[in-house]
Amino acid sequence: MRHPRTRHPRIAACRRQGRKNPASAMLLTGILLIAFAVLTAPVRAGEKIIKSYGISTFGDLKYGPDFKHFDYVNPAAPKGGEFSTWAFGTFDSLTPYILKGNAADLSTIFFDSLMTGDADEPDAMYGLVASSIEYPESRQWVIFNIRPEARFSDGSPVRAEDVVFSFHALFDKGRPSFKVTLSDIKKVEALTPLRVKFTFKKGANTRELPMTVAGLPIFSKAYYATRDFAQSTLEPPLGSGPYMLEKVVPGKTIIYKRRADYWAKDLPVNVGRYNFDKIRIEYYTDYTAAFEGFKGGSYNYREEYLSKLWGTAYNFPAIQKGWVKKEQIKDGNPSGTQGFWFNLRRAKFKDPRVRQALGMAFNFEWSNKALFYGIYDRTDSFWENSYLQAQGMPTKAELAILEPLRKDLPKSVFTKPAFTPLVSKPTKLDRRVLRRAGRLLDQAGWKVVNGVRQNAKGDKLEVEILNDSPSFERIMNPYIDNLKRLGVVASLRNVDSAQEVEREKTFDFDIVVRRYTMSLTPGIELRGMFSSRTANLQGSNNIAGVANPAIDSLIDTIEKADSRKKLNVAVKALDRALRAMHIWVPQWYNPYHNIAYLDVFSRPKKPAPFAVGEIDFWWYDKAKEARLKAAGAL
Repeated sequence: MRHPRTRHPRIAACRRQGRKNPASAMLLTGILLIAFAVLTAPVRAGEKIIKSYGISTFGDLKYGPDFKHFDYVNPAAPKGGEFSTWAFGTFDSLTPYILKGNAADLSTIFFDSLMTGDADEPDAMYGLVASSIEYPESRQWVIFNIRPEARFSDGSPVRAEDVVFSFHALFDKGRPSFKVTLSDIKKVEALTPLRVKFTFKKGANTRELPMTVAGLPIFSKAYYATRDFAQSTLEPPLGSGPYMLEKVVPGKTIIYKRRADYWAKDLPVNVGRYNFDKIRIEYYTDYTAAFEGFKGGSYNYREEYLSKLWGTAYNFPAIQKGWVKKEQIKDGNPSGTQGFWFNLRRAKFKDPRVRQALGMAFNFEWSNKALFYGIYDRTDSFWENSYLQAQGMPTKAELAILEPLRKDLPKSVFTKPAFTPLVSKPTKLDRRVLRRAGRLLDQAGWKVVNGVRQNAKGDKLEVEILNDSPSFERIMNPYIDNLKRLGVVASLRNVDSAQEVEREKTFDFDIVVRRYTMSLTPGIELRGMFSSRTANLQGSNNIAGVANPAIDSLIDTIEKADSRKKLNVAVKALDRALRAMHIWVPQWYNPYHNIAYLDVFSRPKKPAPFAVGEIDFWWYDKAKEARLKAAGAL
């Protein structure tokens, strides 16, 4: 089955680098001011100042200062050709960082950031717009030294004042969640034209903040002097990244073209990357129609999320002739948190027994057998398919964190193994499980009256599932049938993707399907998903509306962990607590990427553990294209 609308909570946006074109007068002034800034920067007594080409959460970097390129790229990859794929729904904006509008896929690609991550480390960043980073051991502040050659696509230089402007634009006019993510930043200042400093609030989580600000997109202050950052628009934005807009057909097609004059194309972090001359995205409002478009050659790459199609439909002539390749690639990331999410802001979902009972009505085992062709496993953890998943009873290390929070956590956190969903019989109706669910609803005060669950006030237990994909109905309808057997007045509300986006932003739903991509080094982004501060913040990633002081405390512990060992323990404790709260109905996962593509691409022999890299470091192979043309495939 397809993955529903995915949310990527980390702020780190696009990642790129640069060349040289110094202005001597500016540099001389900068040198004098740099010396002054270093002498006057507040430093704790005896604290060491670190200056580096990169940074990681716990200080470990795979690549040395003189690295030539990332290990997983082909430094000699040719440039050229077109990569095309599809997206679900529609779009009406090229401004992905604000609440208004529905931004086009990949529209963050216009913008560079101070530093960039890689695909074979979980938490490292290396210089992009910034050539180096400076910070004290406490990480109470951070200074980035900007490359003098960094340029926006109109040729204007990227300077410290643009970084300062970008921070304030995001904080003041960006999605409301930016205020939460960036709330621990006390001050941002341009020390010189090429030197920008972020100072963090006392007591803030400084372990991760340097990387959070290093990954922020950089906008042109001059460009937005005559434009309102908060307004949605289809005007091509001015950025400093590797691609710019070539063509847009609102709601239907967007084409990005590679910038031959991209200032950072030869930096080590960019060697072997951004190889396609064009990236084209075609939009479809129907999943099956999108698949037919792929079969007909409307686009050349597809990751398949619909199990029925993967199991039965990939036998069309182009596959049989070898013109289209079908593969599975191992996914080294946590498999994500896909499920039906309850809106805890609504009174009917306040009792966890109600949520648990509603979750029991979803028969994964039957769905997997009858609908998914047995290709999925059941998800039970927020960090499924990773070493961060809580298992069994809590360990002593976990209990040390959890015990002070006991009054705000379910008793089962301490008395039972980490929650896993009941295993149903692979039959459409498992009466045993439904009887147990019914008893939970009885205990919660929702009794059956004339075949319908009602509380003492006479209110009916009504539940509506929001859906924007016709292909998902075959999973939702059997779930709804089981809910009705429990006496729940359950229904499916089909809307288009634009309506679903707006209703999610304003939390106008009972239950919605969503998938989050989780990090192996989680931190500040957890505020956006599970913190009380974002529970009622429109547009936030806290889709369920989690507002629990114990969860807030666990997130704080994760943010402040000063070793990976401590981090892992705290994440397992959070995973255990969230699972016990029944804030969602976990669905399923596949530890592989199911992909199909026209055989005109090549990729490095050494895979990257944390990315497929189809847009990032694959390339268009002219020899393969010639073979397909000779065979009549093109």
